[in-house]
Amino acid sequence: MLTDMIRKALLAGVGIQEKFNVYLDDLVKKGELSQTQAAKFVKEWTSIAEKSTGEVSKSINEMVEKAMRKMNLPTADDIERLNRKVQSLSVRVKRLETKAGELSERTAELAEEKEA
Repeated sequence: MLTDMIRKALLAGVGIQEKFNVYLDDLVKKGELSQTQAAKFVKEWTSIAEKSTGEVSKSINEMVEKAMRKMNLPTADDIERLNRKVQSLSVRVKRLETKAGELSERTAELAEEKEA
């Protein structure tokens, strides 16, 4: 649903830009606007559109993040942090298993010495 809204907004923006360019071309052909002035308008229009697109993108990102927090979904950072913790714990478990194996062997050796 959100992606449809974004797609429609982008298409509307493209349509408006095309109409704006046609309008400027007509003004240039009629001599009411110079080519330089038209280029300046296009440059200004593009700058405004880029700024607006950035603001819309930021707003959408904020809405998505807010929705994810409300749904209590983990973020990529949360998952990465958990992955690092799991890796750290895996290393510790392997060390403990190694030590436990060594202690078991040592205990068996001592038991054999005691029996002898």
